Amino acid sequence: MSLSPRIGVVIVTMGTRPRELEALLASVAKQDVPAARVVLVGNATSLDDASTDVLDAAGTPGATVVTKVALTENLGCPGGRNVGLELLRDAGEVDVVVELDDDGLLVATDVFREVRRHFEQNPRLGVIGFRVADEHGRTERRWVPRLGAGDPMRGGQVTAFLGGGHAFSVPMLRQIGLWPGEFFFGHEETDLAWRALDGDWEIHYVPTLVLQHPRTSPARHAVYYRFTARNRVWLARRRLPAPLIPVYLGVWITLAMLRMRSLTGLKAWWGGFAEGIRTPAGRRAPMRWRTVWRMTRLGRPPIL
Repeated sequence: MSLSPRIGVVIVTMGTRPRELEALLASVAKQDVPAARVVLVGNATSLDDASTDVLDAAGTPGATVVTKVALTENLGCPGGRNVGLELLRDAGEVDVVVELDDDGLLVATDVFREVRRHFEQNPRLGVIGFRVADEHGRTERRWVPRLGAGDPMRGGQVTAFLGGGHAFSVPMLRQIGLWPGEFFFGHEETDLAWRALDGDWEIHYVPTLVLQHPRTSPARHAVYYRFTARNRVWLARRRLPAPLIPVYLGVWITLAMLRMRSLTGLKAWWGGFAEGIRTPAGRRAPMRWRTVWRMTRLGRPPIL
């Protein structure tokens, strides 16, 4: 990685949040360290109505180059992001990629500067997870990537990150690969995080890097229960040592049943679980036992 890492940005949209996307792009444009390139991916949307005028400055020295990629098919969140990541990775124009939800907002103007500083200082840094906060500055417990999260302002090494706002090392992506696109929705962050840790990369939660995001429930998505269950089974089958697979699934079956409040959700969850058992999970590449121990020392063994 160069001494001053070049920043790229990937944003995926379905075209349903035009005002939020416009505000996000404006917050990207206000960064005191400009992104070298921004890739806007339209998941089954033409992007004809998505204005990037605030960023369009190709040909101006030091300014941001904007690329729009309109997909005719909805590839899901990880699949859409992979389109942008692959483009930036293969072009060789950036060293770090920041991915942002299209309804998020960068409230500070030094986010990219701080991201660059962190990657400059640590060559083994693979992922930076941002702190997600609502419009009132509150961070929900489920948004903090560690167990027993009492203080959302406590940063440091972790075993997970949030998909809404984060930064990836491009050298890491070249080593471990991209998002598991077949997941479509749910647990893709865990799959990538486990691969990063198994590749001896570090994941840092940096709470001073804030992505403002509306407080919503993931269960608002119609496919939430089905994909959550299916992908958790796929994740275990792909990434865990064999003795840990039944332990991991047993823990999460128990937690899911304790948390379930909907008969419709219950049926969808068990349908997804059965789908995860009977369908191909993809190439099996279980993490090393040393990675299991490393995650345990960091406070979250891969059964939770």
